[in-house]
Amino acid sequence: MKAQRPYLLRALYQWLLDSDEIPYVLIDAQVEGVQVPEEHIQDGQIVLNIGPSAVRDLVLEDQFVMCSSRFSGRQFELILPMTSVRAIYGKDSGQGMVFPEEAIYLTPPAQQEAGTSLRRVDQVEAQDAAETLGGADDAPPQSADEDDQAGDGRPNLKLV
Repeated sequence: MKAQRPYLLRALYQWLLDSDEIPYVLIDAQVEGVQVPEEHIQDGQIVLNIGPSAVRDLVLEDQFVMCSSRFSGRQFELILPMTSVRAIYGKDSGQGMVFPEEAIYLTPPAQQEAGTSLRRVDQVEAQDAAETLGGADDAPPQSADEDDQAGDGRPNLKLV
């Protein structure tokens, strides 16, 4: 299944512009491949104005966000892997979305034809995501089976 984040980011970006808001993104600057001015990084993160008046040549692709902007009078090419985008919100209203960590699910080829359930390929650590966003609790992590399975054995969604 494809990642949701690029689709949601593009939709929320357009919604913010249509609402006359200035779109800001929260970036995890510690993700591999992030290229931002290091002097503006605070606590491993950077907040960027990606509105049309602040950046040029904005590209919102499935794997990355790219644009150019000026920082302290000098031109800088920003490269933001999609996994580094933690949130998008409007400057004035604060309305937007914090993106959850996404698990990657694949259907084994033998099960694709039969239409049976999905299996989890990449274990997402929700507790790490919560710590990144400042909302972790001290509860021990649950096993993948407890976290992902409804009582009848089907995958289900769990809000973290």
